[in-house]
Amino acid sequence: DVQLQASGGGLVQAGGSLRLSCKASGITFDDYAIGWFREYPGEEREGVSCISSGDGKKVYVDSVKGRFTISSDNAKNTVYLQMDSLKPEDTAVYYCAALYARSCPSWYDYHIWGQGTLVTVSS
Repeated sequence: DVQLQASGGGLVQAGGSLRLSCKASGITFDDYAIGWFREYPGEEREGVSCISSGDGKKVYVDSVKGRFTISSDNAKNTVYLQMDSLKPEDTAVYYCAALYARSCPSWYDYHIWGQGTLVTVSS
């Protein structure tokens, strides 16, 4: 069965860093686009970043450009989200998701989802 497991969340002070991991089983990253999303309390989820091996592209939402970096270790079937210069506004539950696609899709096209990991950034 296809499974995605997000981990690495925690509590960090503003300006600090965290690295989130998304470990996949049952899929090969070369065939999928992997995205990171986050959900604020009481709000809809938003796309944060995507990586696609098919076309070698990486996508970032404007609010995290220059601060977050997405990468992958295909041998481990794991995608990472390195989060630097964290702000209190980054506090959210972060999810990873996948879609069988050559390139990063529209944010609403992902259909394979993992459980979230909570990131809390204090002032």
